[in-house]
Formats: sequence, C-alpha cells, structure tokens
Amino acid sequence: MELLRFATAGSVDDGKSTLIGRLLYDTKSIFEDQLEAVERTSRDRGDEHVNLALLTDGLRAEREQGITIDVAYRYFATPKRSFIIADTPGHVQYTRNMVTGASTASLALVLVDARNGIVEQSRRHAFITSLLRVPHLVVCVNKMDLVDYDEATFKRIKDEFRAFAAKLDIGDLSFIPISALHGDNVVHRSQNMPWYDGTSLLHHLEDVHIASDRNLIDVRFPVQYVIRPLSTAHHDYRGYAGTVAGGVLKPGDEVVILPSGMKSTIAGIDTADGEVEEAYPPMAVTVRLTDDIDVSRGDMICRPHNQPKVSQDVEAMICWLSDEPLRDRGMYAIKHTTRSARCQVRGLDYRIDVNTLHRDETAESLTLNEIGRVTLRTTVPLFVDEYRRNRTTGSFLLIDESTGATVGAGMVL
Repeated sequence: MELLRFATAGSVDDGKSTLIGRLLYDTKSIFEDQLEAVERTSRDRGDEHVNLALLTDGLRAEREQGITIDVAYRYFATPKRSFIIADTPGHVQYTRNMVTGASTASLALVLVDARNGIVEQSRRHAFITSLLRVPHLVVCVNKMDLVDYDEATFKRIKDEFRAFAAKLDIGDLSFIPISALHGDNVVHRSQNMPWYDGTSLLHHLEDVHIASDRNLIDVRFPVQYVIRPLSTAHHDYRGYAGTVAGGVLKPGDEVVILPSGMKSTIAGIDTADGEVEEAYPPMAVTVRLTDDIDVSRGDMICRPHNQPKVSQDVEAMICWLSDEPLRDRGMYAIKHTTRSARCQVRGLDYRIDVNTLHRDETAESLTLNEIGRVTLRTTVPLFVDEYRRNRTTGSFLLIDESTGATVGAGMVL
C-alpha cells in the first residue's frame, strides 16, 4: 500500500490538532479506550464538545497552554493509502520543530482561521514549506462554521494566499474550506457549503499523485554497510547495503563508485524478501557488483555519465536548531547521507526573516530557529545534488562535536 507522509502547520489555535483528531475519529482509527479518555478529559475541563485535539497534544504543557510544542506523529490507513501525520507547532519559537516534521513530508497542510484570514505565521509556514521543497501544499480554511460558511470569505483568503504564494516555488497548491470541529469537508463532503465543488480533505489525501515526486532519473545509492556473511556456504558473497536515494537500479547497469571512480556492473539486487529486478527510492536493498573492488561505508554508487557534484565547498541554506548560535569560522561535524566529515563555516551570506522574506546581509550569526545562507568547507569531498533536485543527497546535518547534539539542518543550493 502506498504511503503518504504529510505535515500540518498553522498559527496557534487554528485547529491543527483538532483536524488530525477529526481525521482519526472519522476514519475510525482510534480505539474505544482512547476516545473514552478524551471524552472524560473534555468533561473534566468543561469543554462544550469532545476535544479531539487531545488525541495529538500529549504533553502536559501542550494541554495546559492549548498549543502544540513538539512534533507528534500519528498513523492511520484507509483502503486506498496509509498515512503518517506530523503535527508540527505553529509558534515561531518552535520553527525548528516544524522543519523537522516537514523535512520528510510529501504534502503539507497549512491551516488558516477563516475569521482571521492570512496572518504572518501563515506566510512563514508557506515559506518554510517552499524552502523544504514539499511537493504539495493544501491550504485548509478552517472554522468556516464561525463565519456562517460564507463563500466570499473563503474566496478572499484563497486569492490573498495565491498572491503571496506566487513569490514562492510551490508546485501544487490546493484550497479546501473545512470545519474540523464539526467535520465539514474533512472526511465527508459538507452539506453546509453547496458552493464548494471540490473534494473533501481525505479524498484529496487519498488521490494526490505522489509517485512522480521521487527522483527516478539520477541514480544515487549511498553505501551504508558492507555485507560479508561469516558462513562458509556464502563465503563468496559481498554486498553493499543501503537505501536508494534516487534513480532506478537494475542488474546489468554500469555504475561508478565515488570517490574512487572505479567502474563496475550490477550483478544483482537483494532484499529481505529475495532478489528483485529493480530498486528505486526509498527501497532498502543490497547491491552486488560483478567486480571485486574496494567499496566502503560513505561511498556513493551512481551512473558514469550522471554523477553528483563532488566538492569540499558547499553553499547551503541552514535552519539553526541549537541554543548556542552558529559560529563564523566554527568547526562542526557534518553528516551527509552515509558520509561523515568535519567542516568549517567560511561565511554567513545573509539571514532570512521568515515572516517578511527580507534578507539581512549584515547578520553575523544564526540563533535558535533562524534560517540563513552559509558557505561551508569540508575536510573530505561530499557527493551532493541541489536540494531542489534530490532531498536526500541535497540535505545534511551539522553536529556539535563537543556535545554530539544536532545543531543545524542544511539544504544544498
């Protein structure tokens, strides 16, 4: 069954957690004891309705303040597709959490309160979605019940958001008017909005085309582990395990191994369920080669005439995740696919105001939740693609060597 990962974003009190709770409830994806616990907590709090947001807001601080702080992952499935939801925070204080949740998503839901329209946080979430190259964006205009399901309100918000999105690189943009509290257009089409001729949110999630979002052109296979069985029955076996990051691999294909430049041919591709005739993202496989050559963890298998950029100088957008600011000329460990190295920050080109998109070229550092463009110099060459072309080979992590903490998430330009 095809899997869709999607992330939710929106301002505080726009109803993200309620929407996810409604999806889980109406698709019968929660257990009776979970529902009973939510109903009991809702009564104890004096809520007029069953507060479905409690299904995702699990931290005590989240329930007390009525906001989402950490990324909450939820799973559900329909006969058509299975889903992983990342409920991400809307507050600017938790931008790093939104980046974490949306980085692996194929679709983003941005909620807008119909009463308030497009606000600063709506623009910020759209920008981050664009920056992270999430292929599909759905704007859910929520709380339509509080504006009497008014078509003009929905159209005004739609037009305003489209005008702002024109400045961004968003491939697929859709709009759905909903009421998460009452379930209008969430799982079932609403009778309260006969003027809306589109699909329900769940129908859109089930049918949005995501197969072509993967890069099936550029073969990229970062080697994670070399498999040499100890048993005498398989003493001649040598395989290179990893996850396909791009392209399609088939037995008989000519390949080149980076950084050595040695060429070989794929002899076979194995999985836990046996040998396969082809491998594509995001399959985890073991590749066997016809030649006995030196291949180790951190190497990259690709096509001879379609190779990533091999460089020690990297231009990238960085989202800073640490309380300690980014240090110019600072040294960090860098983790790129299965390759590890050290790097030095050679310069901060500018810092982006995620609310206005203004570039501050006078900035001297990045602090927690800030995003900017930097130049890095690595101790060994990395095999990189532009993030817009491949989200796996175009991304990396920066790690503080003294603490082991992840301090930055980068996207190669």
